Amino acid sequence: MERRSFVRGAGLAGVLAAGVAPAVHAQQTLRWRLTSSFPKALDTLFGVNETFAQKVKELSGGKFQITVHAPGELVPAFGTIDAVKDGTVEMANTAPYYYFGKDETFALSCAIPFGLNSRQMTAWYFEGNGLKLMREFYRQYNIVNFAMGNTGAQMGGWFRKEIRSLEDVKGLKMRIGGFAGKVLERVGGVPQNIPGGEIYQALEKGTIDAAEWVGPYDDLKLGFFKVAQNYAYPGWWEGGPQLELHVNSKAYDGLSAEYKAIIEAAATYGHVDMQAKYDGKNAQSLKQLVAGGAKLFPFPKDFMDAAFKEAMALYSDIAGKNPNWKKVYDDYSAFRRDANLWFRFTEANFDSFMQRQKL
Repeated sequence: MERRSFVRGAGLAGVLAAGVAPAVHAQQTLRWRLTSSFPKALDTLFGVNETFAQKVKELSGGKFQITVHAPGELVPAFGTIDAVKDGTVEMANTAPYYYFGKDETFALSCAIPFGLNSRQMTAWYFEGNGLKLMREFYRQYNIVNFAMGNTGAQMGGWFRKEIRSLEDVKGLKMRIGGFAGKVLERVGGVPQNIPGGEIYQALEKGTIDAAEWVGPYDDLKLGFFKVAQNYAYPGWWEGGPQLELHVNSKAYDGLSAEYKAIIEAAATYGHVDMQAKYDGKNAQSLKQLVAGGAKLFPFPKDFMDAAFKEAMALYSDIAGKNPNWKKVYDDYSAFRRDANLWFRFTEANFDSFMQRQKL
């Protein structure tokens, strides 16, 4: 069932209030497993799965129960795609750009450098062609995908030394998630793809020179400021990174229409809930980080300009080699162009004005 037809036909409020719950009492009892790419310590990234599972339980009257598992309990952090594809688990929640090595197209359902912000990403999925195009792509992996979470624009990470120019990036070993490492590499950096639970140790031991994760709330929990105090902004590689719920297509096709609707409604709830949590908690966490010794600095213009140029060149290169990427990115980039035209006159100007005020 396509998200737009479902939401427009009933509305999320209707689903939650009347369209699902009264119809499920005759449904079979199910117990599924959901694996996450994120550690339990992160009550936002891992927590969206618990929120989702609880909502599914409520909407099904307790008949559809989902157990949630951290990395290593069932499969490794970066093993979710294969686990769902092969039916090892019924469901997973991950940042799809972790799997760009299989196909760069995965990144387009999460985040690419200088891509869509969180509101634009949601709009592309819910109102544009994003969900339709990515559903077509995921069919080859036996997966049905749903948007389920977004952090909003992220910070640029933690550095042992402040980056003052593009030259300082040369040879820099940085933990950077997924697809963004391709751009960092093109400007002279050395990307490292390390699971969230292993970043602190790598930074502490000097295995890496810098690391990015999400933003103040999660970064405070992970304690990065204790081993690298220079905190950069903005995270130009993640302007609106979206997490997804992945469901094994065979398992999904075996569900009743009511249970399918419950999954969709619960994933949508989790999608909104995650960003609300980040937007509500990041400000106070940033204050605590600064009080603890974190030193904020903006990325220098020459670094930003070089990264932008290389990102656009990279996307063009991939389009010439990967038809999956070209099909989705052509639509994505057209949507981004129109969305930025609109935001230029509204969101961007309003935000810029408000952030200059002393309220």
